[in-house]
Amino acid sequence: MQAVVMAGGEGSRLRPLTINRPKPMVPIVDKPCLGHIFELLKRHGIEESFVTLQYLASVIQDSYGDGGGIGMRLRYSVEETPLGTGGSVRQIVPDLDGTFLVISGDALTDIDLSKVIAFHRERNAAVTLTLVHVPNPLEYGVVITGEDGRITKFLEKPSWGEVFSDTINTGIYVIEPRVMEGFAVGDVFDFSKDLFPRLLSEGEPLYGYVADGYWTDVGSIAEYARANADLLRGKVKGEDLGNELLPGVWTAGDVDINESAKLTGPIFLGEGVKIGPHAEIIGPTVLRDYVSVDVGAVIDSSIVWRNTYIGERSELHGAIVGRQCALKSRVILEEGSVIGDHTIVGDHARVRAQVKVWPDKQIESGAVIGSSLIWGAQGRRGLFGRFGVTGIVNIDLTPEFVARLGGAYASTLKQGATITMNRDQHRSSRMLKRGLMSGIVSAGIHVADLSQAPLPIGRFHTRRMGAAGGVHVRVSPFDVRVCDVKFFDRQALDMDKAQERKVEIIFFREDLRRVSYEDVGRIFESPRVGEAYSEAFLAEVAHRKEITEAKPKIVVNYSHGTPAQFLPQLLNAIGVEAVAVNGVVSENIGSRSFEEFQEEQRQLAVLVPALGASLGVIVDAGGEKIFVVDDRGRVINDMHFLAAFVSLTVRQAPGVIAVPVYAPSSIEEIVGAHGGRVQRVRASAEAQMSLAAREHPLLVGDGFGGFIFPRFHPSFDGLFATVRLLELLVAAKQTLSEVLDQIPPVHLARLQVVCPWEEKGRVMRMLAQDPQTERTRQIDGVKHQSDGEWVLVLPDADRPLFNLYAEAKDDDRALMLVHEYADKLERMRAP
Repeated sequence: MQAVVMAGGEGSRLRPLTINRPKPMVPIVDKPCLGHIFELLKRHGIEESFVTLQYLASVIQDSYGDGGGIGMRLRYSVEETPLGTGGSVRQIVPDLDGTFLVISGDALTDIDLSKVIAFHRERNAAVTLTLVHVPNPLEYGVVITGEDGRITKFLEKPSWGEVFSDTINTGIYVIEPRVMEGFAVGDVFDFSKDLFPRLLSEGEPLYGYVADGYWTDVGSIAEYARANADLLRGKVKGEDLGNELLPGVWTAGDVDINESAKLTGPIFLGEGVKIGPHAEIIGPTVLRDYVSVDVGAVIDSSIVWRNTYIGERSELHGAIVGRQCALKSRVILEEGSVIGDHTIVGDHARVRAQVKVWPDKQIESGAVIGSSLIWGAQGRRGLFGRFGVTGIVNIDLTPEFVARLGGAYASTLKQGATITMNRDQHRSSRMLKRGLMSGIVSAGIHVADLSQAPLPIGRFHTRRMGAAGGVHVRVSPFDVRVCDVKFFDRQALDMDKAQERKVEIIFFREDLRRVSYEDVGRIFESPRVGEAYSEAFLAEVAHRKEITEAKPKIVVNYSHGTPAQFLPQLLNAIGVEAVAVNGVVSENIGSRSFEEFQEEQRQLAVLVPALGASLGVIVDAGGEKIFVVDDRGRVINDMHFLAAFVSLTVRQAPGVIAVPVYAPSSIEEIVGAHGGRVQRVRASAEAQMSLAAREHPLLVGDGFGGFIFPRFHPSFDGLFATVRLLELLVAAKQTLSEVLDQIPPVHLARLQVVCPWEEKGRVMRMLAQDPQTERTRQIDGVKHQSDGEWVLVLPDADRPLFNLYAEAKDDDRALMLVHEYADKLERMRAP
């Protein structure tokens, strides 16, 4: 027997799930609803089907083709305009061999079709309708039959006042082709409203077979969720959910489940699902292929479609999340919420119960969504943040995204210009770099490939060769899942806001320059990258002879990054004995957690005195920052180290020292004592490097392990900072511990206060109106000073929060100040 599968449904009540797919293609656990129907037909020996299509027909045709991939023979009938349930089938009656079965492609059922067909034949019926009992028949066609099953009355979707039975029509029919001939091909008609009433009035033998099995129409969000839960709970017979990995936990392939994760079935996990430490999954829950669940996330009675990321400590309670979404950290989705495909939900955002978010939206960090988002895409606030263009690998930063980003950047440059490109050691960075490169050369820009090199060397070489700009790709130093794409101008400084805005305009308008094939940019390896940097580096070491004679020994933790390919040779060239830790450059190792970093500091603190070393240094994987342990094995606070480095520098040659607004006041005391001057600068790295390039101070220090030496080059350079520190200590004839002990103690406290984007401006305005603000020269944020103490309120550029800094006479007082101002900000936020 042949079947006709009706798969033209739009599924308007299932929106936003059906915006990008027809209703029959909505997945139920392990396959689309239509796939379950095909499996049911095959189980009953029906392997040839016609599929009627209308809404997004190509999605089904592209998925199933001729049916060979699922062991069936499929042919399609596409309606240009809707013809009704009967009219769509009438078109293909001439191609049917005889009695045929009609079944809906958007219901889930295990009804025994063989019994329905046998009943039809036993009764010599013209049409047999498959019936089931349901508690609420209002949404279905109600049917009354006699004792022999012959239909005596039916009513399509009655009101409660019209209900005379709980036996409803499932939309599964066995039909003799002759009954369709009363309508012409192309006529618009429905089975229930037109054909069946006519046949009943004409006395044709219409029968109803009351089936025992499972059946549900997947017509609404609630019914869709229930269908998934019922399938997981075994209510649908004949379904194979794959390998039962744990009791009540089925998998469709290889999965990665951390041993500390907790899973309570029934749960289905698709191919490649990854569940992180301390995550909790509570059934009935479906996680389709390549879903990634991060640390501490909770997913309860929810459905998550393929290629979606659930961020750290996010919570999903009875929610549905579409394909290729990204839920950042601490997102909460309440009961009944639905997130459409390709949506990004920012950190700490909350979607209220029953709220639906249409596809391709972006919900800002900290937002509370209390009503459905339908029209208009909430675009990104901007592409650029503090660290360039930043995002989770293969979630925010995909190969296609960065190719477009590269094209947008290149379109801002003159055709035929050359830029540099380099990256850190990680394979994620390599993937993204290649995607960027393809977009860049497509716009007619040449690429000097520096391969993998520390960020300072990339910047140095960009300036040296006079390139129009540069690009560096790295794993974020704060999160191994995240990559940063950093863009330089021709001075090898971070692009300014005006340049960033040009890139954003072209990116969002998709106004990309595409050159002809003969003008596609060249990609070439840049020569002498390491040698040129090394020559300039060593030329800047004024006390090279004294260092060689002192024969210092240091311990260097290279963080498995690219500095390990360059710094050992430089240290060797000036006679420094270096004991290497984590010196193997590995494409598999990215950034470390803060806890791991602290543990490495403690290990270094043990090694340095044990080996009799002068000091210990952790060089970050990008080569920009250093963190030190002194000769006595003390882990040195970043601000204390800044003060010591400044002190050593001004002793050699008084001059201008630049530090950010949040650096301790003791810097002025130290520099002033040696006849120098302190210049305060804004907190951003871009501002600090711009000042270094423009005004050439002796030193710029950011207070977080970063140092710029403008005479060498105006960029943060942890490799040069390591050697300069040794040079200054040798020149001063002191150990690092002796220098540190001479520096006044730093009593600085820091705190972060969450504040929604829409309230940050109002809070800053209220702070600006405070009388204390007028008494202090403002450089960045709002700073209040009084009696040797100060508090700085600095709005974060990328996140919905404020950074608070305070300095006082002791640590307790500094901590009290930041909490006092945190309370003040909370009061300002209150309406």
